[in-house]
Amino acid sequence: MKKITVYALTTCLWCKKTKKYFEERKVPFEAVDYDKQPQEKQEKMMEEMRAAGCTGSFPFTKIGSACVQGYDPDEFEKLLEKK
Repeated sequence: MKKITVYALTTCLWCKKTKKYFEERKVPFEAVDYDKQPQEKQEKMMEEMRAAGCTGSFPFTKIGSACVQGYDPDEFEKLLEKK
């Protein structure tokens, strides 16, 4: 299975929905709360996000090497090869 990492903000409704999506489907993922990280780590996360083709808004989900911006269940399914 592809590695999944969800970069989120603790106060973001769409970030919570994204985490819940993977939890309900029992798909293993790592969740990283951007706003709880030190500034240096935040800068690295932003660089990684932009390098993957995302714009810098949350949630940002990496599925393998692909980037999904926002809450997009159809794209999650596509990248997980479930559709």
